Amino acid sequence: MLNIQNLGYAHPNKDVLFDGLNLVINSHQKVALIGNNGAGKSTLLQLIAGLLLPATGRISASAPPYYIPQHFGQFDGLTVAQALGVEGKIVALQEILDGQATDANLAALDDDWTIEARSQEALQHWGLAELCLTQPMAALSGGQKTRVFLAGLAIHRPEIVLLDEPSNHLDTGGRQLLYDFISTSPGTMLVVSHDRKLLNLLDSVAELSRRGITLYGGNYDFYAGQKQVENTALHHDVKSKEKALRKARQTEQETLERKQKLDARGKKNQDKAGLPAIMLGMMRNSAENSSARLKSLHAEKVGNVSQELSELRKGLPDLDKMKFGFDNSALHKGKILITATGLNYSYGPHPLWRPALSFQLHSGERVALRGLNGSGKTTLIRLLLGQLAPQAGTLYRAEVQAVYIDQDYSLINSQLMVYEQAQQFNTTALQEHEIKIRLARFLFTKDDWDKPCRALSGGEKMRLLLCGLTIRSQAPDLIILDEPTNNLDMQNLEILTAALNDYQGTLLVVSHDAYFLEQIRVERSIQLA
Repeated sequence: MLNIQNLGYAHPNKDVLFDGLNLVINSHQKVALIGNNGAGKSTLLQLIAGLLLPATGRISASAPPYYIPQHFGQFDGLTVAQALGVEGKIVALQEILDGQATDANLAALDDDWTIEARSQEALQHWGLAELCLTQPMAALSGGQKTRVFLAGLAIHRPEIVLLDEPSNHLDTGGRQLLYDFISTSPGTMLVVSHDRKLLNLLDSVAELSRRGITLYGGNYDFYAGQKQVENTALHHDVKSKEKALRKARQTEQETLERKQKLDARGKKNQDKAGLPAIMLGMMRNSAENSSARLKSLHAEKVGNVSQELSELRKGLPDLDKMKFGFDNSALHKGKILITATGLNYSYGPHPLWRPALSFQLHSGERVALRGLNGSGKTTLIRLLLGQLAPQAGTLYRAEVQAVYIDQDYSLINSQLMVYEQAQQFNTTALQEHEIKIRLARFLFTKDDWDKPCRALSGGEKMRLLLCGLTIRSQAPDLIILDEPTNNLDMQNLEILTAALNDYQGTLLVVSHDAYFLEQIRVERSIQLA
């Protein structure tokens, strides 16, 4: 069981990230933790794991949690055994088997005589049979590091598991092993993920936002349905408030016009009555004061309704506030963009692909590039972009405008400010105000324009890059995306999906996220062996 009570956390600069969080996760309950980038999901997991200290509140757990982080660079100085926390036992076991059955070694082993065999078996289960426990973590890929820590689940058999984006670096086979573990494990889980298939394996969703944590009793599809109901009601409230604001302004105008007509008629009658000047002055002052009070009353009502509308609009999903406006590709649909015949490449004595690759890519297609980690997907992309030359076979590439969006959004210059970066895409001398309008369409307000790009989250970089593509004089003919969903929360993933569906050119996408590929209407695959 996990119990979070009145939890608060502040960054070292004293900025409060969240405050007053409360959440109870019962034994064997499996909960998805979702929220926008910057809401504090990863920080909350680190607090529960004991890696950070809270500013307020307390966390109590029925057992020490087993935590698998999103990033693994901090383990690069360790061996696999050290990272898994089993080195002490394995060293003690080996020394005992060598005849050094000292009290210290027996205490270190703690009767765990199967630790080495269990560790090797766990690594083998997660597709790491070739890995030895003394291997340095720094030599492993991101997917291998993830699998190492997932293997630790079978070694330590924790009661409580904390997972932060566990499927990010896993290929299709690794993801299936992860899904199987989540489905069959009896343990208590709190999982941060944007993987829709994974999220639907969990039985509850905890949404972290400015309002705190809201728990929904169902999987992600259930949560999405509930949010749709809430958003529909919110849209209805916004429309009703917009109607009320128009009516309030109309009433204000009509009332003031009637008052002006009455005052004009009264002045005309007063002039005919020949009243003394002092009396006329008093009556004019009274009429002016009456008009001012009336105007103030209506202005206050309009202001109140306008403020209520503004607050309601703040609650609208960001996707509803965005406008994409991509230009169409200049190429006609069906034009042959790429033809590969017997294509191959090698970094050593053996070619990457057996058999060699032969395929075509046509304008307007949406194609997934599939393959296990290490199958040469990045190499093929570099060949398609002309960054590498084929070592075998032929590769025809038509003259096209291509954009490559890698996992690190390298097209974004971290040394520039947001507005400066947007200007880098301005190939047709758009005016400053037009650039800022485009930025606003992608949720970059005035406060963001002077923000350094290095401070942007993955989702913000993605939005800035999409914004840049709408600023260019012509939409690219071909967009190549390499694992585009890895650094995105659910909100920005929805934004990316909507933007790609608005784009009319050619897509080539590397992704192991089957749900995402389905949502962007991928039609076929190029499979690498």
